[in-house]
Amino acid sequence: MNRLAELLAIGVSLGSIYALVAVGFAVIFKGTRVVNFAQGSLLLLGAYVVAALSPHTGFWPALGIGLAAGALGGLVLYGLVGLVPHGDHMTLSILTIGADVLLATELARRIGSRVMPTGDPWADGVWRVGGLVVPHSRTAALLSALLVIGLLFAVFRRTTWGVSWRSAAADPEVATLMGIRLRRVRAASWLIGGALATLAGLFLVAFPNTGVEPHTGLLALRAVPAVIIGGLDSPEGAVAGGLAVGATETLVAGYADELGFLGQGAGDVTPYLLMVLVLLWRPSGLFGSREAVRV
Repeated sequence: MNRLAELLAIGVSLGSIYALVAVGFAVIFKGTRVVNFAQGSLLLLGAYVVAALSPHTGFWPALGIGLAAGALGGLVLYGLVGLVPHGDHMTLSILTIGADVLLATELARRIGSRVMPTGDPWADGVWRVGGLVVPHSRTAALLSALLVIGLLFAVFRRTTWGVSWRSAAADPEVATLMGIRLRRVRAASWLIGGALATLAGLFLVAFPNTGVEPHTGLLALRAVPAVIIGGLDSPEGAVAGGLAVGATETLVAGYADELGFLGQGAGDVTPYLLMVLVLLWRPSGLFGSREAVRV
């Protein structure tokens, strides 16, 4: 029972990290209808900036600069997408793949063969409670995700900008006629997505991982099943999908011996299997909007 509780605790904390990345995907998609495939590179960019600066400035100033770098990277990507004013959403999404390759290649060149620790204050500390062993970094990840996502949802629902964002996402033409500046609202969506990717990257490279590596950005791909399961246009669904993916992945990996018939590395594959099963049942995701088509 202790083993199950420990795996669930670690799985939920890992899922909260995936939820941060997935919410970034969902916010950008809901605001602009573009799937930002460069989210992994933004994650790597922010984590790299924190790791490069923390030995000189300390962790907290480096974190602030890293968040700003991730947000600025999102804004630059939005500007790049804006250079194709009449492109359809599929074309613009493919454009982000090219941007992802370019940015990831440059960052990998700079990192080289190094493993760059971020200097986070949690180090390799663990909590030991009633037989449970949970890393400090995962506890910090869960609490940070709850705080940030909670504040973000409060902004969406309680502020003037949040009303503008929801209006622009629901009907851009009507929002424009009401005086809402779409470019500002959409730019803010990309800023938020970049900052969330950086925050998630910080916890993904923390203990039990060793630091920032050239392939760190690929970890963001783990959040793709989460956002698809929850629904691409649903930030709430992204949270649910992230928690489901984190718990499933951790439980299957933790019981690998008992589930040996699934093959080696089944934990890495299970989130995608879960995604396929959900899509077969509900193609728009658990919380995604269904489109009505008149025939």
